Amino acid sequence: MGLYLCVFDGEDEIEGVEVGSYADFNFLRDAVVAAAEDGKRGSRCPTLLNHHDSDGEWSHEEAAHLLREFDLIEAALREKPPVDYNSPWKKKVATKLGLSPKNFLECFFDVDGEPLLDRLRSLAEKSIQKEVPIIFQ
Repeated sequence: MGLYLCVFDGEDEIEGVEVGSYADFNFLRDAVVAAAEDGKRGSRCPTLLNHHDSDGEWSHEEAAHLLREFDLIEAALREKPPVDYNSPWKKKVATKLGLSPKNFLECFFDVDGEPLLDRLRSLAEKSIQKEVPIIFQ
């Protein structure tokens, strides 16, 4: 089962990100704990890490917190070396698109091969602009 995060304005979907599986999202969250929080879960990125990954939403107020957390995460992951992909689909997408990560940050992308943190940042920005939540589906 995959995780889809999206922003709606009424009945209209503004933007959505197909993250991959819940395991992929948890791989990102585990990387954040290790690289940006020195192993102390939720100490620097509580909005991302203390939310259940399988349902619910982030409010537009929480989206503002996410943007600040994404800055920390990007800086921390950019300083770490790349790792092997955690999912077979990532290997396929990387091969198809010719992706070759230079750091840990670049190991995270959505199912289309777009940088995951950039996509999540865009969702948060849309959430704030429209004052609507980011929905977990």
